[in-house]
Amino acid sequence: MLQITKHTSIAIDEISITAIRSQGAGGQNVNKVSTAIHLRFDINASSLSPIYKERLLNLSDRRITKEGIIIIKAQQHRTQDQNKEDALKRLQLLIQSVTITPTKRKPTKPSRSAQTRRIDDKTKRGAIKALRGNITE
Repeated sequence: MLQITKHTSIAIDEISITAIRSQGAGGQNVNKVSTAIHLRFDINASSLSPIYKERLLNLSDRRITKEGIIIIKAQQHRTQDQNKEDALKRLQLLIQSVTITPTKRKPTKPSRSAQTRRIDDKTKRGAIKALRGNITE
């Protein structure tokens, strides 16, 4: 189980993990050993609550496809186990980011004194700019 919050967790069998070859330099070993991890998580088919699913699908994250599948590629570390751990941690952080409920914004108005100060400042500034004009005799 991948623990997201106190009350939310994901079963490991909902996450598809495959080992692939890493990119980049690495000598002969890079051509023989599949150390990179390709993680796929289907949001729509998961056991997450509908609220979290909706928030995940509304995220503008390049790791989420149009079909609602999270794809994470981990190849930072030299071992497959470390990359797997890294990919699962990144998935966990992504899902945790939508579990926090955003607070509602309370619309406020500027005070009357702030409004008058603003208008006075605009008037003074306009007067200064008016003095910059050409002098006609």
